[in-house]
Amino acid sequence: MQEMSSRLMTVRPDKMAALVERAARIKETLEQGTKKPYRDVIDVSWGDPHKAGMKPLTFVRQVIAACLYPQLLDGDNLPVDVKQRTEKILRYCDGGSVGSYTLTAGIPEIVESVAQFISQRDGVPADPENIWIHPGSQTSLRSILALMLSSEVSTKRGVLVPVPGHNTTPLSVMALGGVAVPYFLDEERGWELRVDELQRALVSARGTCRPIALYVINPGNPTGHIQSRKSMEEVIRFVAENKLFLLADEVYQGSVYDTNSAFVSYKKLLHELGPPLSHTLELASFHSVSKGFLGECGLRGGYVELLNIDPTVMPYVQQVFQLLTTPPVVGQIALELMAKPPQPGDPSHPLFKRETDLMRSTLVDNVKRAQQVLNQLPAVSCQPIQGGGFAFPRLHLTPKAIRKAKEADMEPDMFYCTRLLEDTGVLLSPGCVYGQKEGTYHIRFSILTAADVMEELLRRLSAFHFQFMKDFS
Repeated sequence: MQEMSSRLMTVRPDKMAALVERAARIKETLEQGTKKPYRDVIDVSWGDPHKAGMKPLTFVRQVIAACLYPQLLDGDNLPVDVKQRTEKILRYCDGGSVGSYTLTAGIPEIVESVAQFISQRDGVPADPENIWIHPGSQTSLRSILALMLSSEVSTKRGVLVPVPGHNTTPLSVMALGGVAVPYFLDEERGWELRVDELQRALVSARGTCRPIALYVINPGNPTGHIQSRKSMEEVIRFVAENKLFLLADEVYQGSVYDTNSAFVSYKKLLHELGPPLSHTLELASFHSVSKGFLGECGLRGGYVELLNIDPTVMPYVQQVFQLLTTPPVVGQIALELMAKPPQPGDPSHPLFKRETDLMRSTLVDNVKRAQQVLNQLPAVSCQPIQGGGFAFPRLHLTPKAIRKAKEADMEPDMFYCTRLLEDTGVLLSPGCVYGQKEGTYHIRFSILTAADVMEELLRRLSAFHFQFMKDFS
């Protein structure tokens, strides 16, 4: 357990920060006229669709623009439904201005819209009193963790976290004085979450901490795996039997590419299982406007819904959340538009549908192309990308490449990504940032890109990989 925790603690942001900083310097030199074998830097290290060439949705930007500058409503350039939605949202704001403070939980009418969105998604009523809007889903998660990982207890508390997984979560756990207990996803089975591995992780934590929560990511980041109903049911029963709190990161729920897979929320499945589980299992689920078709990472809008929280604990939850600053109003507006997009018959619906259909077809094609190219490269294997925002292929590096990396005091996949950046201008993330089994190496890159960006990325990556394998054969 201690060895695995130490390995997880190597998920340090400074490693990736150095790579990002180097990419920025290369970009500056290119802009200053320095000649390199490539004309620009392609940064697909983040799940940032707009940064990678995807276009914002017109309806979303029109409403937000009009909310920020209501004088736009006086002209004839905006569709009628955009004007109507803008006027409605401004009535939610004190003084009719997005510059006003809101309640800490969010604008009540927008919280209600989120509740309706969840209810329609799951076919299960959602109580607005159990929903809080925050500046992104990670803020929501950190707030819940802060409540759980009190430093006043004598025994450290632990949170089971997936490996590989979103790297900020174990960092948050450890920063709050908790123990990040790693459980490994099964790469050979398409990054499946296995309950026997959860049990192993739980047993390994004994003597080090008291595990109190399980964190799952579905669809997976960085793995792209979508859990089956059977897998989710097994997880729910494991959580219940071991009296854990379930933290469900479901921010990529709108990003499903595999026709044989479908997103099902943990709340929906919990309801279908019925009592006593549906009435007793404590659950927090997270969502965000940063992912899916909106891709509005910079607007910072996310929410958490809590379920089956002990009534005696809720006052403490409210107390912790009240300490947070009010969520950005523009992010809340984006949540409102995610929850209530244009409907058939609305003037904005035809364009909205064309744009979202184009995004969906682009991402499906990106996934197909990425898997096709990656699995044809020597010493590379990529599990099916069923959903989410990333490809996470494995590099089967040669002993010579591994030795050279160690001589450079780098993880082998960091060495690979550093060489890739210098030689081709492509910035990817090394697998060591997200955790991985000892002796395995991976790279992660976003598939939330424009089609031409994906093609150029794959072209540069392929050419580099062949040369890299030749140099270190």
